[in-house]
Amino acid sequence: MSNGVNGDHHGPEPDQAELSRSEGELFLSEAFKIIVEEAVHKATDVKEKVCEWKDPEELRALMDLELGEHGESQQQLLKRVRDVAKYSVKTNHPRFFNQLFSGVDYHALTGRLLTETLNTSQYTYEVAPVFVLMEDVVLRKLRSLVGWSEGDGIFCPGGSVSNMYAMNIARYWAFPQVKTQGLWAVPRLAVFTSQESHYSMKKSAAFLGIGTENIYHVKVDESGRMIPEDLEAKIVHAKSQDAVPFFVNATAGTTVQGAFDPLNRIADISERNGMWMHVDAAWGGSVLFSKKHKHLLTGLERANSFTWNPHKMLMAGLQCSVILMRDTTNLLMRCHCANATYLFQQDKFYDMSLDTGDKSVQCGRKVDCLKLWLMWKAIGSQGLANRVDTAFANTRYFVEELKKREGFQLVSEVAPLIKERMVKKGSMMVGYQPLDSRVNFFRMVILSPQLTHSDLDFFLNETERLGEDL
Repeated sequence: MSNGVNGDHHGPEPDQAELSRSEGELFLSEAFKIIVEEAVHKATDVKEKVCEWKDPEELRALMDLELGEHGESQQQLLKRVRDVAKYSVKTNHPRFFNQLFSGVDYHALTGRLLTETLNTSQYTYEVAPVFVLMEDVVLRKLRSLVGWSEGDGIFCPGGSVSNMYAMNIARYWAFPQVKTQGLWAVPRLAVFTSQESHYSMKKSAAFLGIGTENIYHVKVDESGRMIPEDLEAKIVHAKSQDAVPFFVNATAGTTVQGAFDPLNRIADISERNGMWMHVDAAWGGSVLFSKKHKHLLTGLERANSFTWNPHKMLMAGLQCSVILMRDTTNLLMRCHCANATYLFQQDKFYDMSLDTGDKSVQCGRKVDCLKLWLMWKAIGSQGLANRVDTAFANTRYFVEELKKREGFQLVSEVAPLIKERMVKKGSMMVGYQPLDSRVNFFRMVILSPQLTHSDLDFFLNETERLGEDL
């Protein structure tokens, strides 16, 4: 076949760094052994460090991060694979308490590896037939836990984007002309969310052109739950400023205190004012699996939409986030579709409703359903419920043990110093922060079912050891 160029040259010489199929598979096999050893086996061993801390300049030198003109040997690359694992934080470690994700589920990890290997995009049935059907089943099952026999939803790249989808869909629901005519076609809009809600509300309002000054922050009680009376007062105040209340965000599991807002009372207020009610249940949504703790989400079925991150309490692995909706009018598709003719042809030989990609603001979309589906298949709904119950039980144990100890009233200078010492030692990792008028405190995240009481005891003992001279 002609390449359109005159002369005797038949194409570029092959790059010497390009691997043959057999060489590539050999490298992959050797690299995989290192990954399992360093990032799985050692990373979950309580006798190993959570991190091998290095200061930035030292780490840059150790990793030799700059990129060159020529390729490196396979042995050198295998060393780089090992070094990346060695100097990274082991979030699978039993004593990693730093984020709202931790631990490892081996079935979910297998799903993540297979997802990366298959390297497809979840937008049409023709390129992702298994995953289009799988996503539909998983979303339908998640909705059924709320009590919705019908509805809609989609996997999103993280809870912040799921929340942003909710705000965008709510605006389209209230003012559909915004899609074609833009911000000129809508009045000043008002968003309501609690003082303890996730910062993605601010980012969403800024990104969508609603404006952060049009977010009304509702007061919370001592436990961090939204105060419904103040929500009503804030709505009245917004109307007095000629703003149109259209969206209220309740939180089920706040980032710091883990508080669950009173959903039924917020739903009452939302319905009276004709507002879209969204629930950010990125953290707390997983309690739906637990008969013992499901009551925390009473009223969720009245919401218009909610965000849920199975990569948090269920340990599906980053990232695994969904927005689920009660809507049955195809609002998600109507809000986001652009009808790209090179992808979503109307004369395909199969049911076009299977091409769900236009529900997303993305074109290429990573497959995020497989890891959750495989994990769910492996342990069932009861196994997932056990994880939630174990997290609550471990939390109760930790609180009771904490109450027995003297000297855990930290002052603002102490938490950062203890954090520095624990990270450099590599013994464990936990975050800290202030809250309103309270000084810095450690935000202990307990979720992994691989946690033991000895790990929790270790945290208390190690904290005392690290701070005994302060």
